[in-house]
Amino acid sequence: MTTAGNQDAEGVRLQKALANAGVASRRVIEQYIVEGRIRVNGRTVSELGTRIDPENDLIDVDGTAVQLDVSKRYVMLNKPTGIYSTMRDEKGRPDLRRFTKEWEERLYNVGRLDAETSGLLILTNDGELAHVLAHPSFGVTKVYIAKVAGTVTAQTIAKLTRGFDLEDGPIKADKARLLDASRGSSLVELTLHSGRNRIVRRMMAAVGHPVEELVRRQFGPLHLGTLPVGKARELTKIERGALLTLSRQDTPAAAGDDDKQETE
Repeated sequence: MTTAGNQDAEGVRLQKALANAGVASRRVIEQYIVEGRIRVNGRTVSELGTRIDPENDLIDVDGTAVQLDVSKRYVMLNKPTGIYSTMRDEKGRPDLRRFTKEWEERLYNVGRLDAETSGLLILTNDGELAHVLAHPSFGVTKVYIAKVAGTVTAQTIAKLTRGFDLEDGPIKADKARLLDASRGSSLVELTLHSGRNRIVRRMMAAVGHPVEELVRRQFGPLHLGTLPVGKARELTKIERGALLTLSRQDTPAAAGDDDKQETE
């Protein structure tokens, strides 16, 4: 970041960069600067002549990150069952390439969902963001809806949140609640930040209710909403801001839970 005091300063004026990013008009952004609502690399700016490097400087407005690098792409996919979470499956099984054809950029999946699990999967070419979102040490939560065998009781829900031991160590849900129970099966909502392999399925099997169907509805600040199964869309400006804000909070959660990228 440079300031107005350097007449030979390189870079782009802050208000121009933010206007180009679709934040607001230059005049409105100038007012934001005066009001102290904009930060560059964590420091509040107050000079209207401030210049930035759009490729390296990190900007946020009212605490929400702004995407300046237009080469970065962020896509939400509602992955169907039967699809493997890889861009090229070595065994020739159905993979994610069919969902990325409309984007020129080479996209990669953030974490994985197993073939039998459907739901929210993020595709991006932003490697730094992908690392933060996929690694459990950063504590990004995921919300799953599981249809399980049998009638889940309040005691079982309490056990899920209280925690218990699996073969690879103790585990507990951040949140759990029973949504419905009828005709010999139950719908359970689980919120987790664990990155262990097939953790929801293993947890529910351990409490006596094997998973019959599983869908991920939420990943960090992103919600699947009404996106149909098998469809992909780019994130909105608000969603991108929320995701980038999360990725820039680079202090990992307390160590000791999981050290593998998430797979469900």
